Amino acid sequence: MKVIDHIKNAKDTLVSFEVLPPLKGKGIEALYNHLDPLMEFKPAFINVTYHRSEHVFKKNADGSFQKVVVRKRPGTESICAAIMNKYDVDTVPHLICGGFDINETEDALINLHYLGIDNVLVLRGDAAKNETSFEPEPRGHRYASELLQQVVDLNAGIYLEDDLKNTHKTNFCIGVAGYPEKHFEAPNMDTDMDYLKRKIDMGADYIITQMFFDNEKYYSFVKACRDAGITVPIIPGLKPIYTRKQLTVLPKTFHIDLPADLANEIAKCKSDEDVEKVGEEWLLAQSRDLKKNGVPVLHYYTLGRPHMVANVVREL
Repeated sequence: MKVIDHIKNAKDTLVSFEVLPPLKGKGIEALYNHLDPLMEFKPAFINVTYHRSEHVFKKNADGSFQKVVVRKRPGTESICAAIMNKYDVDTVPHLICGGFDINETEDALINLHYLGIDNVLVLRGDAAKNETSFEPEPRGHRYASELLQQVVDLNAGIYLEDDLKNTHKTNFCIGVAGYPEKHFEAPNMDTDMDYLKRKIDMGADYIITQMFFDNEKYYSFVKACRDAGITVPIIPGLKPIYTRKQLTVLPKTFHIDLPADLANEIAKCKSDEDVEKVGEEWLLAQSRDLKKNGVPVLHYYTLGRPHMVANVVREL
């Protein structure tokens, strides 16, 4: 079922989770062990992230260097199919620009469609580790809006090969990312909102936000979207804090603010076990407030701490 249909049919706030594919060399059981504690809550859908391949240089015997492409995690198609087969729950694979050309993207979309996957989350993705700014592959997409257009085209039966006749239309429900505290590359919130509105006008069905720790940032973002004429559902993305290190890592990596009350409480903690308790309480308070205010879905970034998310959802 499509994400948008889950939301339309819901009588109360839904719950969804986001997971990483296991690292290469790890079995699928690593993912199942992560998801098992969360399945009692009957999530409406599960997002599966994708991380682009990396370029590394390996030294040859003659002293020269060879550029090698390394993909540390398997593709989302197989992972989504495995989750759907084991748990009978809908999945949302992340689709990114980085590391793919347009033909590889079309092939991935066709494979997802064959597997009965109705949803995709369209993202530009991060720059490669050895790049200071994002660079697309040759014949790849530079912007998420370009990738979005390719999905919209395939939904209309428009393939890259113009000579194909009587083509089959896909029927993907398309999500895009929203940034309550502005995408770090956007010059200002107004420009960021213009980009987001363009994606909705192109055919995106809903928005999932970057993580935030101050609900007022989310409510202000929703109001700004509505004022801009964006009417699609806006799903809040939530993440638990569980180490002191995250006080500096999260703002630096994701370009977000941490509320002073939260930062002060974490600074008082003597161990990461204490931080987990603070993080859990904060996430529960966020979740209760958002649910009380009628958000369509509570979307949890579970990476690394499924038990914390399970404790919070159980309390809800």
